[in-house]
Amino acid sequence: MNLSCYVFQSSNSFENVGFQNQTPIIHFIIKGISDVPQLQTLVFLLVLIIYLMTVCGNMTLLLLVCLEPRLHTPMYFFLGNLSFLDVFCLTITLHKILLSYMSGDKTVSFTNCMSQMYIFSSLTCNELLILTAMSYDRYVAICNPLHYHMIMNSRVCVLLCVFCWVLGFMEVIPHMLAISRFSCYKSNVINHYFCDILPIMKLSCSDTTLLRLIIFIEGLFLVSFTPFLLTFISYVFIIYTILRIRSSSGRRKAFYTCSSHLTVVNILYISLVCQYLRPSSTDTLDSNKLFSLFNTAAVPVLNPFIYSLKNKDVKMAARKQLMSLMI
Repeated sequence: MNLSCYVFQSSNSFENVGFQNQTPIIHFIIKGISDVPQLQTLVFLLVLIIYLMTVCGNMTLLLLVCLEPRLHTPMYFFLGNLSFLDVFCLTITLHKILLSYMSGDKTVSFTNCMSQMYIFSSLTCNELLILTAMSYDRYVAICNPLHYHMIMNSRVCVLLCVFCWVLGFMEVIPHMLAISRFSCYKSNVINHYFCDILPIMKLSCSDTTLLRLIIFIEGLFLVSFTPFLLTFISYVFIIYTILRIRSSSGRRKAFYTCSSHLTVVNILYISLVCQYLRPSSTDTLDSNKLFSLFNTAAVPVLNPFIYSLKNKDVKMAARKQLMSLMI
């Protein structure tokens, strides 16, 4: 990766770039969620509470999936991966802001910034792919229940999961190669609370055409539209199958088995659309921070509660483990 990037420094406006001196950029400054001094303590407490709730909720769900034999099924196997991913993703994005509020140091090295951007982007892709695999699992469970255990055997589940993780981390490599070609930045101050592609791209004074093209092509054909289309097609068949069930209790039971997953998918895709596909006239860095905070913090907090509150198996497993601890 090219580390000889430059930031323009001048007392004049940026319009006179031809006469400005270039200084090698070795670190960025993360502005954080809010610049208002009076809100710093409140923001720190809010971020800390969100982080602790996410870690506790998702790790509890992950432990239940590992310890309870009742939950050793394909759906909960993918759910365990999703819980681990949520904790990993939130730790990557929020650890620096928590440390900066405690130490006052908001600087991050160029290398660490690029690493954080790569890991966060990869984990976001992983989440979309794992949710797509879960939609296929729900499709097989409802549309082909007699062959469910034969189709969704342990080998298939592991291969699907490995494919999601490998593809997620490989897909972001072209983005990082394009960003590594940036030779200068308008400033080293990132108006965000972590290193993300959009604020870095807006900060660069290099040509971003290649990066925009990569984001468009891969987003359209690989990790955004394709997972959405596969999930949508799965639920078209699921809904069609549910409507053909004669008894109302059977329809409710069938829909109940996929309601949690459908809720999580809707929340995630709506938040991503609001963050990345809004009109350019409403696309500001401050609004991006709000949508990004919801996507990276609120969604992981909600996931374990959605699955636990809407799932009898998780509730029964939690009660069983609590009873075993009390005995």
